[in-house]
Amino acid sequence: MVKNRVLLTLSLLAIAAGVWLPFVNYAPNRLMSGQGIGLAALLGGGWLLLLAPVAALVALCFVAPSRRAQLAVMLLAEVLLWCLVALAGDAATQLAGRGGHLARTSFGSGFWLLLALCLLIAADAIGRATASHTLRVVANAQIWLPPVALIWTGRLDQLSLFIEYANRREIFQQALGEHLTLLFGTLVPAIVIGIPLGLLCHRSARWRPALFSTLNIIQTIPAIALFGLLIAPLSGLAAAWPWLRDAGVGGIGLAPALIALVLYALLPLVRSVNAGLTQVPAEVIETALGMGMTRGQIFRRIQVPLALPVILSGIRIIAVQTVGMGMIAALIGAGGFGALMFQGLLSSALELVLLGVIPAIALAVLVDTLFKLIISFLETVHQ
Repeated sequence: MVKNRVLLTLSLLAIAAGVWLPFVNYAPNRLMSGQGIGLAALLGGGWLLLLAPVAALVALCFVAPSRRAQLAVMLLAEVLLWCLVALAGDAATQLAGRGGHLARTSFGSGFWLLLALCLLIAADAIGRATASHTLRVVANAQIWLPPVALIWTGRLDQLSLFIEYANRREIFQQALGEHLTLLFGTLVPAIVIGIPLGLLCHRSARWRPALFSTLNIIQTIPAIALFGLLIAPLSGLAAAWPWLRDAGVGGIGLAPALIALVLYALLPLVRSVNAGLTQVPAEVIETALGMGMTRGQIFRRIQVPLALPVILSGIRIIAVQTVGMGMIAALIGAGGFGALMFQGLLSSALELVLLGVIPAIALAVLVDTLFKLIISFLETVHQ
């Protein structure tokens, strides 16, 4: 009898992806879509060796669930992931010798699906093996160590994605700096403005409906439309006061992007501050008053520490949101990874698109993970 239907489904999908989908694409230059090459054509009969870890995963579907079994599933998924990444790098190196310097080998749809399935299998096994959020984060993070080692040793250098990176290293580093500027340039003013507004909503029932209604209206405006609405007033201000223009404020660029991103960030943060303070039990506050604590002491020593995990959850949401919306900000000249993505779209260069998209996803995941670890630690302390 099947003991793990999720693992069985994911394993069968992995087999189907390996058999029927192209593992890599080979093209004579970066602008052509190229020809898909499957595992069978790439390795001949040797591709059957990759079925060994998949077959082991299928066999574990019929094993009674236990922590040891889930650990085995995670390790098998990690081994399979390492083999797939190494195989893609080796295939690119082999194919590079057949064409000129313009030839490109890129990841195929089969590789991306197999990558996603390996990560899902590992994540499901980790989730079943432990309830500790910290251990889950660490276990999921270590899965990436073997692929990172392959990248570090240069084994993937012949893949088109890494060729694009090598050709645009300085541009990529500039885009990273610009995206981090968007992130921190949004978080700092959003926190400075949002936390007092959240306190106002918590303490004043009269201001709460009007404030939330205003922030809701801002949240419903599409990002592109909000960027466009800011062009005219900021251009007018820059024309009226030249010192603003000298400071970098204008209708396009970083200034309108930061203003729009801060406006979008206010609603989640204000709601989290209000919700965090509201969920502090009234009995705890009454007990503190009975002990002779002042309102200020209760706020600093009781309400803020108990509300902090909820407030940090709101900051986590706006941080991840800002990383994503920062991609769109490239349309008004704010730079960041979005500039690489749109440049790739305009030139029909998929690898250049991925050079902008993948780091943005990685940055969002990293930010989300760091905040979750901090929140988990705080919740553990308060228990």
